[in-house]
Amino acid sequence: MVNPPPRHGSLQFYPRKRAAKIMPKVSWSAISKKEPGLLGFICYKAVMRSVYAKDNTPNSLTKGKRIVFPVTILECPTMKILSVRFYKDKKVAYEFINHNLDKELKRKIKLPKKGDKKFEDFLTKDFDDISIVVFSQVKKTGIKKTPDIKEIGIFGSKDEKINFVKNHLSKEISINDVFKEGVVDIRGVTKGKGLQGTVKRFGVSLKSHKSEKGQRTLGSGGPWHPSRVDYTQPRAGQMGYFTRVVYNSKIVYIGNINDKNINPESGFTNYGKIKGDYIILQGSVQGAQKRALLLTSALRPTIKFTKRNYEFIELR
Repeated sequence: MVNPPPRHGSLQFYPRKRAAKIMPKVSWSAISKKEPGLLGFICYKAVMRSVYAKDNTPNSLTKGKRIVFPVTILECPTMKILSVRFYKDKKVAYEFINHNLDKELKRKIKLPKKGDKKFEDFLTKDFDDISIVVFSQVKKTGIKKTPDIKEIGIFGSKDEKINFVKNHLSKEISINDVFKEGVVDIRGVTKGKGLQGTVKRFGVSLKSHKSEKGQRTLGSGGPWHPSRVDYTQPRAGQMGYFTRVVYNSKIVYIGNINDKNINPESGFTNYGKIKGDYIILQGSVQGAQKRALLLTSALRPTIKFTKRNYEFIELR
């Protein structure tokens, strides 16, 4: 009996190729939250640190004690509404473009010619659902000038969604308007590592030091008949720069640099100083520094993560 060829790595992640876009696609209809409002927010990965906090989690072994654990800091500049999309039968039927934007933004983004219609004119038309297209005011961070644009869903009834758009059409949306506490999902692109071999890419075991034709290669890529290498075999190729999701990341603290300054004197390494709103999440987050990430309401929150309660003290 011929032994089957080695099988490493989940086939759910195929094809393992570079992500087409930095901002990933999201099925907004599958996500919900407790109160009506926006379901996502654009943030930028700043740095990873350790935090000094008090554990107030019920029934925790360290309840009432001060503990240290790793966290990731994301800078969250305010967002503005670029357009409003009206859906009919799950397709975009109409779109209202908000032309009351900054002059600097119009130089970075190509917009259609200004029309005579107002947002209220679209409300008389037949539509099933609405969502908004937002852009991040990343110029406030010092990372870059070109904003990131993403369509984000709104949770609530049809009237609640319309009221949300009316109230925020000409206003800035901050991270405090979207998230306050609990857990979130982080969607984004991982750090790219280029071309890698089968050992690093799939975790294939090294062969004996006496084996022929190399230690870091496959011993057998399949049978003689059928005489081909199947796509399920671990092969060398692209590693990293994949779209991934980190589920149920606990919010430790949301603040503004003017209220609680967490910047070191010389700024964070490879990032600089945070200049506005920021959010501190427990654990690690995918992507390199300055990478744009999309925070969304938790798709499947669990009791284990939601019951965690920490009182933020300081960074270490």
